[in-house]
Amino acid sequence: MASLMEDLLDVLGKEEQQYQELIELGERKKQAVIKADIKALEQVTANEGEAASVLQNLANHRNRVLNDMATVLGKEPGEVTITKMIGYLKGQPQEQQKLIEMKEKLLFTGKKMTTLNQQNEVLLRQAMEMVEFDLTLLKSMRQAPETANYNKRAYMTGDLLGGSGFDAKQ
Repeated sequence: MASLMEDLLDVLGKEEQQYQELIELGERKKQAVIKADIKALEQVTANEGEAASVLQNLANHRNRVLNDMATVLGKEPGEVTITKMIGYLKGQPQEQQKLIEMKEKLLFTGKKMTTLNQQNEVLLRQAMEMVEFDLTLLKSMRQAPETANYNKRAYMTGDLLGGSGFDAKQ
């Protein structure tokens, strides 16, 4: 059981490090969005994909370790969680404390990452709105203005001025 506990703490530590790396990538993503640096954004996104893959592997490893611990404790695999393990370790205060600290560290890092992701989501939404505004502005600049021509009933006809430049005859 002691080796399983060490393995669990090790995988949780690696997960926390990977989440820290994702936070760093999120900060770089934020700067790339602010600067509108598409190449940097592409690179960060690719790195995030790699980090997510590593995290998935670590999560699978953690679940295997927890299932092994459940088997040793005579519990159903899939039933044992980190929180339940903390409860099972009442007779081993040192291991229990290490697991509590690791859980709190992971939760803190997860909250930090969630906040950063929400900020990046808002920034990306604003960037998209700005692009849409710029496109609308460019479209309106290319359209000719309407004339102030009215028909017999005093309604605007909506005629457009010529957009071809000069109407000079040669």
